[in-house]
Amino acid sequence: MRALIDAAFSRSRSVSFVLLLIVAMGVVAYQDIPKEAEPDVNIPIIYVSMAYEGISPEDAERLLVRPMERELSTIEGLNEIKGTSTEGFASVLLEFDAGFDADRALDDVREGVDIARSELPQGVEEPRVNEVNVALFPVLTVALSGPVPERALIDAAEQLQDRIEAVPGVLEADIGGNREELLEVAVDDRVMQTYDVSYADLFNLVDRNNRLIAAGALDTGAGRLSVKVPGVIESMDDVLNLPVKVADDRVVTFSDVAEVRRTFKDPDEFARINGEPAVTLEVSKRVGANIIQVNDQVRRIVGGMQQQWPASLEVTYLQDRSEDIRTMLRDLQNNVMTAVVLVMIVVVAAMGWRPALLVGLAIPGAFLAGILVVHALGYTMNIVVLFSLILVVGMLVDAAIVVVELAERRMTEGWSPRDAYRYGARRMSWPIIAATVTTLAVFVPLLFWGGIVGQFMKYLPITVIITLAASLAMALIFIPVLGGWLARPQQAQGAHQRRVTIAESGDLNQLDGFSGRYIRLLRGALQMPGTVFVLLLAFVVATYIAYSRLGAGVEFFPSTEPDYARIQIQARGDMSVHEKDALVREVETRVMAFDEVDFAYARTFADPTRTGGQSLARDAIGVVQLEFVDWSQRRPAASIIRDIRAAVADVPGVRVQITEQQEGPGQAKPVELQVTGLPDQLPAGVAQLRERMASLGGFADVEDNRPLPGIEWALQVDREKAARYGADVQLVGNAVQLVTNGVLIADYRPDDADDELDIRVRYPVAERNLDSLGELRVPTRFGQVPVSNFVDFQPAPRTGTLERINGQRVLTVNADVESGRLVDERVQALRRSLADEPLAGDVQVLFKGEDEDQREAQAFLSRAFVVAIALMAIILVTQFNSLYQTLLVLSAIVLSTAGVLLGLMLTQRPFGIVMGGVGMIALAGIVVNNNIVLIDTYNGLRGEGMPVQEAILRTAAQRLRPVLLTSVTTVLGLMPMVLKLNVDLLGRSIEFNAPSTQWWAQLSATIAGGLSFATVLTLLLTPCLLMLGHRVSQRLGGWRQRWQSAGA
Repeated sequence: MRALIDAAFSRSRSVSFVLLLIVAMGVVAYQDIPKEAEPDVNIPIIYVSMAYEGISPEDAERLLVRPMERELSTIEGLNEIKGTSTEGFASVLLEFDAGFDADRALDDVREGVDIARSELPQGVEEPRVNEVNVALFPVLTVALSGPVPERALIDAAEQLQDRIEAVPGVLEADIGGNREELLEVAVDDRVMQTYDVSYADLFNLVDRNNRLIAAGALDTGAGRLSVKVPGVIESMDDVLNLPVKVADDRVVTFSDVAEVRRTFKDPDEFARINGEPAVTLEVSKRVGANIIQVNDQVRRIVGGMQQQWPASLEVTYLQDRSEDIRTMLRDLQNNVMTAVVLVMIVVVAAMGWRPALLVGLAIPGAFLAGILVVHALGYTMNIVVLFSLILVVGMLVDAAIVVVELAERRMTEGWSPRDAYRYGARRMSWPIIAATVTTLAVFVPLLFWGGIVGQFMKYLPITVIITLAASLAMALIFIPVLGGWLARPQQAQGAHQRRVTIAESGDLNQLDGFSGRYIRLLRGALQMPGTVFVLLLAFVVATYIAYSRLGAGVEFFPSTEPDYARIQIQARGDMSVHEKDALVREVETRVMAFDEVDFAYARTFADPTRTGGQSLARDAIGVVQLEFVDWSQRRPAASIIRDIRAAVADVPGVRVQITEQQEGPGQAKPVELQVTGLPDQLPAGVAQLRERMASLGGFADVEDNRPLPGIEWALQVDREKAARYGADVQLVGNAVQLVTNGVLIADYRPDDADDELDIRVRYPVAERNLDSLGELRVPTRFGQVPVSNFVDFQPAPRTGTLERINGQRVLTVNADVESGRLVDERVQALRRSLADEPLAGDVQVLFKGEDEDQREAQAFLSRAFVVAIALMAIILVTQFNSLYQTLLVLSAIVLSTAGVLLGLMLTQRPFGIVMGGVGMIALAGIVVNNNIVLIDTYNGLRGEGMPVQEAILRTAAQRLRPVLLTSVTTVLGLMPMVLKLNVDLLGRSIEFNAPSTQWWAQLSATIAGGLSFATVLTLLLTPCLLMLGHRVSQRLGGWRQRWQSAGA
């Protein structure tokens, strides 16, 4: 390393040019790097969906889910397979092990689906394989609303979709709230009987007259002629003119027996923005695309097209994720500038403005070099990368301070700037490298963090390692070279110079000020090092005991002030979608009365399992998504939500659940319990579990997926009686479909539509009711016969939704916790209750969701901490060649955790498993740095033959200022986040407790509290332990000599 430093000084112009190039390229990389909110996490989930119009949940489980499960369960790397079957729909969700090969898994699933396809019944739609990916989540929702016809809204949305999807960075713009078009053939049963036309004839006729026939070519020898028979239905008129019956010379066409119209499918959902009908476009960006540029382009396109639309058609932008990343970038810039200013103030006060300028250069230099490498590696600028950069602000200057401080000391002794900075870099190179490498070593295990949480957090160690490595180069190469040019010898022999001279070679008793008081305190402590060690150890143990009793508990991930909330409206009963919408409107109207709600996006749906997936309750009838006004202009979201709960509490027939926006890799609801056992015991087991949770208290918005009470009609066909009439199940089924969804007889593709349109035969609207179902007649060889002759109508309890996990029936209970309660505390209470008094029968309860993630994260971070300490031990033994000094440095890590717990106990903040755990590991790497420099200086003085006590005192006197400077600058760099402050120096404003500052307060407070405590340990306990080690070594040596002499 010293040869490299000498080479850098001999080629100082080249080094300066390289630094300029790095800074320039870093600025360009900062502008060009793709920016996104959450990291692009590879979620190990693949989802297979199958639709079959009208199929019952039991049949869907038997005919759709089981064959698919059987084929897919053999895929390599599969962790869990979850099957869901409901009316008209089935799905299989595959969860793979963390770190899976997404492309290979997707290929395996598609291959398995193709094989299982042959076992599925005829009539099922093509199974769809979907990969769950953060990149596919919408980054902007464009809502079109207003008092305009539905077709006008859909036409505008489709035009906009084409334009938006042409933007290079856009993956897709998915239209929500629109209905599929179809060609409806409404047949009157009496007219059909009059003309004696059977439904079978009608279906066959359309099918046989809607065919593409490639008739081939005719080769006559004199030429070749291609022949075709155009028979595909291309318009509504083609259907109306189809002949259905010929009697003598009279032809009966479709227009005589049916009313044909192009319309939409029956509504199964409604969408509104602030009470007006709406259609939404959910825009997803491509992987690696810059979210800010994409959203700006989309807004420009919408603004341009808005000029062509009616004035009453309003455009609303919802959940714009580019605003989040803009806020984070602004906070990064503000935090960096604030940290630079705070660090500069401290360094200027301690060392003067020229050294402060050199030290301050380390921050932007290392930052821009780090961003350049992150961009080159293909990573994006997301919230984790941004925080990692903020986290290292205080650490970046530590190494530079040590080098500059030593060089400035030599310059006061008359050295030239070039020689002084060359000496500072050479003398401190190995301690600084060892200190930096130990810091990097603690982050290395975090690179191997598995699971979704690990995928989310992996950007932190990557960014920290890159940026700290850049800071090492800045401290040992670039800043010393620049210092050789820019620094000026200090001729003034002031109080500081006098203290430096005394610390180097003078009488330590003559030290005055803070240094003098510190040395006198330390001299007294060195007289009784064992007592000091025992007292500090007792204080640490007392802190642990006090925290175990008075601490605020544990949480998985920090909670932040949300910008959004979601109201889930639940109601039971066999209601139509219009009746459900009336209830949702009632809730929506009351919510819109709150001034603090900016937008209310309401959706009503017929079946929650096909709309909201796993995050909606089985009896959910709609959701209202709320977007609050800016956090600075409203009360905390918890207060608003409490008032909303009170406002909608008396809406008859409904209950509501309100959930806040979830940040980070958490669950929709943190408490998830899976109840397993014999299928007939599961509902009773869930009821007991809910009673237990109610008796314990603290749980909120509890829901489960037991079948909802309701009635379904089963038409039991007596096949023997039906055969006597020449009827069968197919004939009855077609007759029933005429009353319900209609019989799909064909499809066609008109010129003005992108997709094929279904042609469905149905009864007129007035005849689609339960009475018509009882009066159904079917054509037989005896004429029109009532189906009641051979069909028995049997009402039965409705099954609802069936769920299977790994082939076994499972019921799930999900819950939130009340405001002010911790998830971990309530889960542990429930776990103890179930252990003391298990549920009746053979029912077992598995704790999933956040509890499972928390246990996995806790286990990994514990292992990572042990590995990090082992790596540091190897580095320290290599540096010091002494086991005792290595153990001395590592003891500071364990003891510094008391500072963390003390801070949490005093502020009554819970310990965060993810953020606090990462903070503990980062702290381990930081606290050893000062000890390494301190012990390295001590070893150097001992190597010169200085007595132990004098070497310890001179080391403490010489290293007091750099130790305090490095610790204070690191803590000051983190203070804006610890205090949740966002200081905008350019905009001359200060924000307190902004949502963006809450995210990382836990982690930064952990490091700041632990480092502050560790600094006291470094300055007081480390010298005492060095003295204690020397005394123990002397006594052991004396005993050994006496033992050897006695033996001789």
